[in-house]
Amino acid sequence: MRLIALETATEQCSAALYLDGEIHSVRVRAARRHGELILGQVEQLLREADIPRGSLDGVAVGRGPGAFTGVRLGLGVAQGMAFALDRPVVPISTLQALAQQALQGGGRRPTAVLAALDARMGEIYWSLCPVRGERAGPAAEQVGAPAALEVAWPEGQRYALGSAFAAFPDLAMAQGLELSAVDADALPDAREVALLAVDAWERGEAVAPEDAQPVYVRDDVARPAAPR
Repeated sequence: MRLIALETATEQCSAALYLDGEIHSVRVRAARRHGELILGQVEQLLREADIPRGSLDGVAVGRGPGAFTGVRLGLGVAQGMAFALDRPVVPISTLQALAQQALQGGGRRPTAVLAALDARMGEIYWSLCPVRGERAGPAAEQVGAPAALEVAWPEGQRYALGSAFAAFPDLAMAQGLELSAVDADALPDAREVALLAVDAWERGEAVAPEDAQPVYVRDDVARPAAPR
């Protein structure tokens, strides 16, 4: 199987190529430059692998939640590529892809992973993803004030990651998390989008390009930011 994956929902812009069981990826943290970078990243991966676009089976994309502009950009590029190639799109939760990072190396085996991103305006996007074997499973995606966060942790090891913990330093303590169980620097990456997309493909979750929809969670972007 050959899939190209995109993730542009945060300040990190990344692309990944799943090539017959191996994942090659490239990333850069460059806010507001995703539009000029993402196609170059795709071309770089295809060039280095020496394969043509036409050999791809599909296009995977982080479909949010995240920055509105970034989510729209990623979906738009993925749809454009898929239409041009007559291939399907595999939308993947940005928060689920973030949670998957907790299971990549390090010997960690939490029973659940709290993925949380800074949503601006004094709020966070978050999801408590259950761990199923080697994968972080899907879960409800929510947005709200960090002080109002109520997480129903299951029994077992806990782990959390995402920019929300950097934006709101008291969040980890409020959840009873040890510092060693929090990665505040983690951002969603196309590498995990590709990994999860292969599983989704096998479950028949690929869709026609026009059916790939963004998930914003929050539609209100006009109100003023709440003080921190």
